[in-house]
Amino acid sequence: MSTEPDLVERARRGDPAAWRELYESLSGRLLLWLRARPSGDSAADPEDLVMETWLVAADRIADFAGDADAFAGWLFGIARNQAANARRRSQRRATDPVDVTEHDIWGAQEDTDVAGEDWVRRTLATLPPRQGEVLSLMEVVGLDVAGTAEALGMSATAVRVNRHRGLARLRKQGAMDRNDTQSVTSSPSAIR
Repeated sequence: MSTEPDLVERARRGDPAAWRELYESLSGRLLLWLRARPSGDSAADPEDLVMETWLVAADRIADFAGDADAFAGWLFGIARNQAANARRRSQRRATDPVDVTEHDIWGAQEDTDVAGEDWVRRTLATLPPRQGEVLSLMEVVGLDVAGTAEALGMSATAVRVNRHRGLARLRKQGAMDRNDTQSVTSSPSAIR
């Protein structure tokens, strides 16, 4: 993302180029994070949640105070709330929607993509929720400590502690060795 100091201000004024730059730099990571999170609702399509997140961000940009780096944490916080809203809607529906991944009419993704996403989802699900959320934002998506803290509404110290404990727990469980940790932390696209 551009380090241009007025990028968010330009977006606030409605500049399409600024919105495009923000969207292009963050949407892929946002989608990756939402796919890695256990949603509890197969009807909550991650692509739909990404679009809902951007709509809320566009509607509430006037309330945001910060630069382009802080915008990422704010946006991921909105996405987290959108995912929680979708989960609550699903629980109120009291239905069991068809899992579209089981009935993919457009053709299956490559096996490695699906296997990688499933592995990350299953691995993160073995952790306490906060540790899983911190690891998915930092290690899978690539947000920094400040962005993760903003997205999850917690202090930077709590983010660091949860990251450390989550990685330690995964190593203890044998889910990761040092090479796996390095591959996930060095490349957010490692599971794509």
